[in-house]
Amino acid sequence: MTARFAKDKLLDSLPDEWHHEALPAIQEQIRLSRRKVFVLDDDPTGAQTVYGVPVLTEWPLEALRAELENDLTASFLLTNSRSVPLAEARALNAEIGRSLREAARQSDREFAVVSRSDSTLRGHFPGEVEALAEALGQEFDAWLIIPFFIEGGRYTIDDVHYVAEGEWLTPASETEFSRDAAFGYRASNLRRWVEEKTEGRVPAESVASISIEDIRFGGPQRVAKRLAHLARGSICVVNAATMRDMEVFTLGLLMAEAQGRRFLYRTAASFVRARIGLGPRALLTRAQLNVPEAGGGLLVVGSHVLRTTSQVNALLAQPGMVRLELDVEALLDDTRWQAEIARMALQADRALRRGEDVVLFTSRRLITGGDAVSSLSIGQRVSKGLVAIVRAIPTRPRYLLAKGGITSSDVATQGLGVKRALVLGQILPGVPVWQLGPESRYPGLAYIVFPGNVGGPRALTEIVRALKPVCSKTR
Repeated sequence: MTARFAKDKLLDSLPDEWHHEALPAIQEQIRLSRRKVFVLDDDPTGAQTVYGVPVLTEWPLEALRAELENDLTASFLLTNSRSVPLAEARALNAEIGRSLREAARQSDREFAVVSRSDSTLRGHFPGEVEALAEALGQEFDAWLIIPFFIEGGRYTIDDVHYVAEGEWLTPASETEFSRDAAFGYRASNLRRWVEEKTEGRVPAESVASISIEDIRFGGPQRVAKRLAHLARGSICVVNAATMRDMEVFTLGLLMAEAQGRRFLYRTAASFVRARIGLGPRALLTRAQLNVPEAGGGLLVVGSHVLRTTSQVNALLAQPGMVRLELDVEALLDDTRWQAEIARMALQADRALRRGEDVVLFTSRRLITGGDAVSSLSIGQRVSKGLVAIVRAIPTRPRYLLAKGGITSSDVATQGLGVKRALVLGQILPGVPVWQLGPESRYPGLAYIVFPGNVGGPRALTEIVRALKPVCSKTR
């Protein structure tokens, strides 16, 4: 039986939050240091807490140098490394690390690096972080593990990482995410998770921890002192249950760095917002997205997690939705591939031209391989099929929503030709919207990047309703 805990009861049992707001002091520390933050995002959902920052899907040296020299505090580099085998993920991180090092040599601005990954602990850890650290050529005092993600209901308390499911908190190892075919795990305690992922090379007892008590009783000064005394080359996990916790920790981190300490961050998205000094912002409205009145919206769904399936089912129960179910088995059969792509693209284009909203989704039966590599290969093949359909649809949609990390990355880069986009903000908590750049297939298009593991059962329905043409709402 799955162990779970009443969310309110567990959160209410914690000490009171630190009494001083930390964000203004974080912003001042950032202004004084002028260190640019580069977020290496292993899928495109990592921008789900920020706004007004660019996302780059390519990183030639001249582009990185330009990012270093602009006045923005952060830039995202979309590696999409969660979709590829470990060797390729290591190579991607090493390439970026070397390029950042060279760009900084040619510039007068220092930088910090966030290795942004999944808040439910899936991804190439420690492999890609090792490759990144080696390529950067810096001496790091410690790696910081920070999977807290308040927008998605991910909490770390007493070193145990939890996933909120309604009114309950479930240890991460007892959720569907821990059974991921490529990135599964058994430990919810992050110190034991590090031992598991490093195959025992880093024992759990050697992993340090910043506790909620450190943060709430001692504040940023206590955090800075704890970080300053970490053993060189160690790994430290960070607990947090509110955004105030994350900001207090971040201020302590910046204080330690101002004293000469250097850390490599392996985190979820909430830390990024705190680290670059962004305050909360209201959810985006339809008017802010500048969605046109004419045409239909296109929703492309590749994620297979149960949360996504429930959201798709709720949306398809709404009147007026055009349902296009892509046969995954056909995509895995070379003799049926082309016909399936052509069939889906034709139906989608006809519906969009009629002004109808289209839901293009993969058949819900998950097909996996015999090991992690073959499972990733199947995922890449399916994503390639979705991209081929998007590219074969000639009609520009009113907006485009992609559901799932690999799906949204491949649709952006391969289907829409995006090289640099601007994150406008979030349309729902944890669901970012990009404005596509002039180089893309659809300049200015609102592109909604919807993580597979975020949102309630009616989240897709809420977005589609919010973006309906005004005229259709008044009929």
